[in-house]
Amino acid sequence: MLIDRLVARITALSAPIVVGLDPRVDQIPKFVMEKAGDYDKGTVFPTVRGIYEFNKMIIDEICDIVPAVKPQIAMYEQYGSPGIQTYKLTVEYAKSKGLIVIGDIKRGDIASTAQAYSNAHIGWVEVEGKMQEIIPTDFITVNPYMGYDSVEPYFADCKQYDKGLFILVKTSNKGSADIQDMRMANGKPLYTHVGALVENWGAGFVGECGYSSIGAVVGATHPTEAVELRKLMPHTFFLVPGYGAQGGSGKDLKDLWAKNYGAIVNNSRGITGAYQTEKYKCDDKDFAKASRQAVLDMKADLGAYIS
Repeated sequence: MLIDRLVARITALSAPIVVGLDPRVDQIPKFVMEKAGDYDKGTVFPTVRGIYEFNKMIIDEICDIVPAVKPQIAMYEQYGSPGIQTYKLTVEYAKSKGLIVIGDIKRGDIASTAQAYSNAHIGWVEVEGKMQEIIPTDFITVNPYMGYDSVEPYFADCKQYDKGLFILVKTSNKGSADIQDMRMANGKPLYTHVGALVENWGAGFVGECGYSSIGAVVGATHPTEAVELRKLMPHTFFLVPGYGAQGGSGKDLKDLWAKNYGAIVNNSRGITGAYQTEKYKCDDKDFAKASRQAVLDMKADLGAYIS
């Protein structure tokens, strides 16, 4: 089962880390953009080629020390269909290097629309009488705030193709409190109700590791709430954003860890943009090596608080 493979990879590497591939043009070294070529100037093609080369170089440098990567689709969608193709190529390249890929797409709709999203990102779709896999992501993120019928269409594909979900429960942004912390009639915040639903929805997807392939997004920037949810959701594996640039640290997560880690922590800019920081400042041509060192430092930071 997918969740067992993820946990096994995390355990083998002692690295509950997922690297976010959220490329920004101002983050990509000039030599990479030059390598992408000068032809097609005035179009998006040089940019998306540069993004792909950047992603490949990062992946090559970190694929042996992390279990997974998480491309954020919006960073690719903004460049139209060439950007979507770059997203697809990035997913395929990461998979070819043995990485588990979490597609950060945060879709949330119902019925046939949700099914179409599922077909595109974790399922297969019929093309001229033949079934084809379009984007081979392993997990995707989804938004449950339209209710059960906004997530139910994904479950059949998760079962049939051994895929997984990370469902938004308590997100890392400050504004999450506007809705997710609202108190319900029983006095408990909304995120606890959503968490209980996710735990229940994932019951049929629990692997030998004790966790479900139907996981939850729980931010590192809310450590108290994360611990509350950990107790409420014993079989739910957490995807934890908010580490690094958003302020989260290993210390903030010290009470979150459970059997077989129970979580994987995302770091995007802090790794892919490490070479631009004072701590990892280096020649632009060594940017990927700086990313590797940032991963190793993150591993040490998390490991200091994992019992």
